[in-house]
Amino acid sequence: MKPVLIVKDLTVPVPSNGSHNLVSNCSFSIERGEILAIIGPNGAGKSSLIKAIEGSLKYKGTIDMPTISHLPKLRAKQLSVLPQQSALNFPFTVEEVVELGRIPHSTGKQRDIEIIRDALSMMDISYLSNRRYTELSGGEKQRVQLARVFCQIWEPDDQNQQRLLILDEPTSALDLGHQHHLMSAIKTFSNRGVAVIMVSHDINLATRYADSLLAMMCSEQLAYGTPKEVVTKSNMQRLFGLQVEILVSHESGQPVLIGA
Repeated sequence: MKPVLIVKDLTVPVPSNGSHNLVSNCSFSIERGEILAIIGPNGAGKSSLIKAIEGSLKYKGTIDMPTISHLPKLRAKQLSVLPQQSALNFPFTVEEVVELGRIPHSTGKQRDIEIIRDALSMMDISYLSNRRYTELSGGEKQRVQLARVFCQIWEPDDQNQQRLLILDEPTSALDLGHQHHLMSAIKTFSNRGVAVIMVSHDINLATRYADSLLAMMCSEQLAYGTPKEVVTKSNMQRLFGLQVEILVSHESGQPVLIGA
């Protein structure tokens, strides 16, 4: 089966200065049901890479989604994006915000209601369904927005349809407990055959839940592979300029980063 996303030699120039790059020479691919986490310090080019993939930044190189439609209406049923900030100032209820994810579909009111309620339940926010979105905390809004992007690609229109979820720092506004709950929900969603690419500043969350990691430093790709291949002492010290120790989690078997 073809990968859902193939990126090869991707370079994203600075829009106002073509002699500098936001991203330089990145190459990777994502399979169905795989979570790829992009890690690295501030300014490494992580969000720029995401924006190039979802189409809001010009680039050089190859971004190929062989199983995702180029037609906007069909593409919206297969590709869903959660940016760092989702500006919404209308007094919609939480349920109405999540319902926005069903706009591309014609599955009928009853099925849409079932999907919306399932997405709310997955994010543990069913109790917020009738609250005004504008009255919520930042963390609550983040969970509502994730439920919305889940709804957009909740199920394929046909048996062979592939789906891709793009997330830019989805845990940034959440406390520790809700970070793990959100990542667990993303893992459950990916296990339904959805390819996920996400930016994460939390290395230990990334190693616990992601199948592969892409480490970026100074706009370039430093390492790409499994968590054990990427989260090494030498890579992490280069990435963050700190003395670190790498332990192994007894629960997950994955590396755990500790600042020395």
